[in-house]
Amino acid sequence: MSALSKAKGFKKSKTGTYLSIGTTAFGALGVIRQAKQARSEHDTLRLVDAVVSAAAIATGIALLLRELKRIGDDDVLLG
Repeated sequence: MSALSKAKGFKKSKTGTYLSIGTTAFGALGVIRQAKQARSEHDTLRLVDAVVSAAAIATGIALLLRELKRIGDDDVLLG
């Protein structure tokens, strides 16, 4: 099994999905910092950008949670 196919398999695993959720949530810290700075500088365009980025992060986490649930449903030990 090549390293590339192992990496693709890891991305679809529970551990890979948890790691993706963690890195996506970590990205939220930058968005929060951006929103705080935009509010302090009264920069409406940056604030809108932060809100859109936050919505993208929330959507990404929701998709990852759905994938995690799907992986859990496929687990034969749970049934």
